[in-house]
Amino acid sequence: MSTHMQPPLSFTHLVRDTCLCLHVQRAARALARRFDEALRPLGLTQGQFSLLTSLNRPEPPTLGSVAALLAMDRTTLTANLKPLERRGLIKVTVDKEDKRSRRIAITPQGRALLTKAAPVWKKTHAQLERSIARGSADDLRAALMSLS
Repeated sequence: MSTHMQPPLSFTHLVRDTCLCLHVQRAARALARRFDEALRPLGLTQGQFSLLTSLNRPEPPTLGSVAALLAMDRTTLTANLKPLERRGLIKVTVDKEDKRSRRIAITPQGRALLTKAAPVWKKTHAQLERSIARGSADDLRAALMSLS
């Protein structure tokens, strides 16, 4: 017979009902599924859409700055860039000032796809904001931003 103690079932229920991390992860997955579904006809996932959007700036950002913005490690970002690069939506180049650094540019084809995706995102986002049960989307954003 084992003498190891197990947490009681009440602890499991406490985590299930109150764990902020669990609830944020579940909500993030549900949101991602909704956006993935909406963007699928354009051949994009919500992660790819966010990545393309993060590149929509006057000058190509560094890989490190995009990783920081998207709260990703550089290895994960690099893996996520590969399919976009193969499709000709982005171009990764060596930084002219720092040869150790890489810059990521959205291509004209990538900008055209982002332009098509924007109204799909806006419609889906508006539907989700209206579906928030308590408070407002602004309150939810503020609460989530306070954690990062």
